[in-house]
Amino acid sequence: MLRTLPLNKRGIPASRLALGCMGLGGGWDHEPITAENIKQGHEAVDAALSIGINMFDHADIYTRGKAEKVFGQIFKERPGLREEIILQSKCGIKLMEPGDSSNVFDFSGEHIINSLDGILSRLGTEYIDILLLHRPDPLMDPEEVAAALHKLKAAGKVRHFGVSNMSAAQIKLLQAYCDEPFIVNQLHMSLAKISWLDAVLSVNREQWKDITFPEGTIEHCRMENIQLQAWGPLAQGVFSGRSLEDQPESVVNTAAMVKGLAEEKGTTPEAIVLSWLMTHPAAIQPVIGTVNPQRIVACADAPKLELTRKEWYDLYVSSRGERLP
Repeated sequence: MLRTLPLNKRGIPASRLALGCMGLGGGWDHEPITAENIKQGHEAVDAALSIGINMFDHADIYTRGKAEKVFGQIFKERPGLREEIILQSKCGIKLMEPGDSSNVFDFSGEHIINSLDGILSRLGTEYIDILLLHRPDPLMDPEEVAAALHKLKAAGKVRHFGVSNMSAAQIKLLQAYCDEPFIVNQLHMSLAKISWLDAVLSVNREQWKDITFPEGTIEHCRMENIQLQAWGPLAQGVFSGRSLEDQPESVVNTAAMVKGLAEEKGTTPEAIVLSWLMTHPAAIQPVIGTVNPQRIVACADAPKLELTRKEWYDLYVSSRGERLP
């Protein structure tokens, strides 16, 4: 069954897959971007477009802003591309600098507005389609956030808003003060990161009381037509060709199962891993994090596949490493 993305239901023509751009720009340092970085960016964009991807996911911190700078240069060299794609970025994390004790999170109005201006400057565009608040800030004042987002929307700098790594309760708190709907929640979900599913089965199960994924988050997003995006959906390649040395038995067994299904269906392991997520009725949108053109193209079949219920459960149980109750 081909599932319609919540973004599509809102009139946003996003592709079934998105490309995450964290790998662009070289190292996480303050070195300038190079011609090779820009060449890599063009190749990743070409590979993504060739398999129908039109949505690209950034964050202001990715390679300390260099990923966005690479994209800005791509836009300069490819007039018209900006209007052909959906551009998403994130703000709210301040990376450590010398003398700091840690990364910190900042949802102050000043930081949100300044971050967005920096994003637009690096990308060389007047607006982005979606701005996500990157990670929950314990000091968040929802009224201050609402005022900042209202200012950005009124200025035409952002068309839509969303969140990342947030629970249902955190989204509800923000939404209570914000006129603009939050239309995305990007979460860590993959065949290796299955706590979002275990949480569904944890009700009234004493032995699963330590599951930390916030109960009700997936359900809330589905009820409110919030697009669930999965970051890290390829699980860093552990099921699609990465060395399995020192991996637990559950990973080794699941990788073998993925390989067998790929051979049986005449496709790639990457497509099987992604289709496992996309078979879920929540219409999850995987944000693939590789910028390797060959691996991007290897994901091409994922939107066309649908696993059977048995295949889906076999993979889930294999990844868990133990039977369901």
